[in-house]
Amino acid sequence: MADKKNLLLLLDRPSEPIFMEKGTDRSTIFDVPDKFLTDRYRPIGSEVQSRFGEKAEQRIPVKDISIPDLKIPMSLGRREQFSLFIPRHRRIAGRLIDIFLGLRSIEDLQSVAVYARDRVNAFLFNYALSVALLHRPDTKGLNLPSFVETFPSKFVDSKVFTDLREEATVVPDGSRMPIVIPKDYTASDLDEEHRLWYFREDMGVNLHHWHWHLVYPFEASDRAIVAKDRRGELFYYMHQQIVARYNMERFSNNMSRVRRLNNLRDPIPEGYFPKMDSLVASRAWPPRFANAAMQDLDRELDQIKLDVGDLERWRDRFYEAIHQGFVVDESGNRIPLDETTGIDTLGNMMESSILSPNRQLYGDLHNMGHVFLSYIHDPDHRYLESFGVIGDSATAMRDPVFYKWHAFVDDVFQEHKEALPPYNQNQLNYPDITITGVQVDNDSGSGTNSLQTYWQQSDIDFSRGLDFVPRGNVFARVTHLQHDAFTYTMNIDNAGGAQRFGTVRIFLGPKTDERGQPMLLRDQRLLMVELDKFVVSLQPGQNTIRRRSTESSVTIPFERTFRNLDANRPAAGSPDELEFNFCGCGWPQHMLIPKGLQQGLRCELFVMVSNFEDDRIDQDLVGSCSDASSFCGVRDRMYPDRRPMGYPFDRLPPTGADRLAGLLTQNMRVIDVNIVHNDRTTVRMS
Repeated sequence: MADKKNLLLLLDRPSEPIFMEKGTDRSTIFDVPDKFLTDRYRPIGSEVQSRFGEKAEQRIPVKDISIPDLKIPMSLGRREQFSLFIPRHRRIAGRLIDIFLGLRSIEDLQSVAVYARDRVNAFLFNYALSVALLHRPDTKGLNLPSFVETFPSKFVDSKVFTDLREEATVVPDGSRMPIVIPKDYTASDLDEEHRLWYFREDMGVNLHHWHWHLVYPFEASDRAIVAKDRRGELFYYMHQQIVARYNMERFSNNMSRVRRLNNLRDPIPEGYFPKMDSLVASRAWPPRFANAAMQDLDRELDQIKLDVGDLERWRDRFYEAIHQGFVVDESGNRIPLDETTGIDTLGNMMESSILSPNRQLYGDLHNMGHVFLSYIHDPDHRYLESFGVIGDSATAMRDPVFYKWHAFVDDVFQEHKEALPPYNQNQLNYPDITITGVQVDNDSGSGTNSLQTYWQQSDIDFSRGLDFVPRGNVFARVTHLQHDAFTYTMNIDNAGGAQRFGTVRIFLGPKTDERGQPMLLRDQRLLMVELDKFVVSLQPGQNTIRRRSTESSVTIPFERTFRNLDANRPAAGSPDELEFNFCGCGWPQHMLIPKGLQQGLRCELFVMVSNFEDDRIDQDLVGSCSDASSFCGVRDRMYPDRRPMGYPFDRLPPTGADRLAGLLTQNMRVIDVNIVHNDRTTVRMS
């Protein structure tokens, strides 16, 4: 019987033919039936297979079976770019996913995947096979490789690949040195937006965005794969938090909040030059020039013919539905936008997944916004250019316009949230539970309620994604933001006389606005970033709760963001193995805290204990991968919190609560914290 782990080898070195060696820990080849080879290699099949197989330590037999019709997946060229935002590409991907999901056994899946690998687009193949491995019952425990390892050209300066190839070719494995990637190579300090290079171009941030869309695909014939619990609301909340975090980083660089892309016809002042080549697509990523404006699209190759006016009509229909309090489905029925499910409905409409109640009426606003922006340099394909980085979920967050677009998208969602009644005292209070004290202690001993950030260099292995070079490890050294670990200490009094359970919710927000003035809560609530959420048991009397920053419900550790599949592999069949693949989804731990300022960024840390009886979801959480549940949910389970995502900051504050202090009940506490950035660089020790 075929070993499911061998399927992961099909993701290695995406441009190399299937019969070449795979794997990093030992040389492995697939014994491919001659008729599975492409037209180029079939006449010399025995010659090439014996040439590359003579030194193999492991041979994987591939069963000769009848291959399903791959005409639709093969309609996207092998060397073209692939984007989930383009409807045609989504349909093609959905067809390939359905083929992979519909195969009866792992052995059949291996055969069809081997046949397809050298015939369909490499990015499409990686995405479709990854989604299938995530969702097939017989492959859910597989450890998907980090996307940065497979397609490193989507993440770093293209100039580094010449050095990486030289190092791999000349220096024996074991003696190779990491190639240092410049830390701010896409622009100079003349560009104000370049101050945020470390956020927008961070590998972990972009990997999170890519992996989230992998876990939450929006096309598949099996509706259950798309219809995950509160999926639309999670689309809203995850992106809302990204914009909030981005604005906190802007405050950390003495910049104002991002301006939303409200008028879709206005020139966009900021440009972006990515400095990246796509090694697999053999084409440089095009730039977006300053002051470019969205134009009507006529891209025959992508089957897109849309006007900017279409985006405007879809936008207006969203606002009309929100103001009326309902959306209209394809049968003409009204679906109320209520307090519980309204945001979920709007999220499914905005992302325009197959869950949208009426794609014909409400369109494809979010995705096509990405597409219009990504073709801003060549809207009618006259220059034969492909889309820019904002057109790919693995690279979109690099471009400053991503945040302008998502600030607009979030503004649509906030129109709905602001139409809901503010939370009342019963919804905010937890009788008999009082937070009497909160403090934060930094591991570096730099003082109470002071957080420290700095730069760190880390090595990442690119060997899985470097085609046609000698085998062995090839490392790139990247610079990223890092912070000292810290501990929350909370003193909580339970005056109820019996054990109680509560959900601790921790948020961080700026204390003052761009002008140094105290923030109004109606504005500050949109900048509150979730740091953690967890359940505690409170005994009668005083309770002291300690929680490490590394335990955050938002983040995953560095080792999982860039995990090596050949190291620390969970035991076969164990609960850890079943969860390990899902664990790739999560905000990177090294980006939990904003950069801050050298003189200190003044912030407010908000801690709340809510009544667990109003929060609880009765379900078993299998395995160990629920630690990034705030952004990613929990695999095959309901979202582990009954409250609206972002509670209590997802609605306008009650009357009279102009400042954060006016919101507080006795089960809440706010303290001042200072985020201090030290402009020094350390090297991460593995």
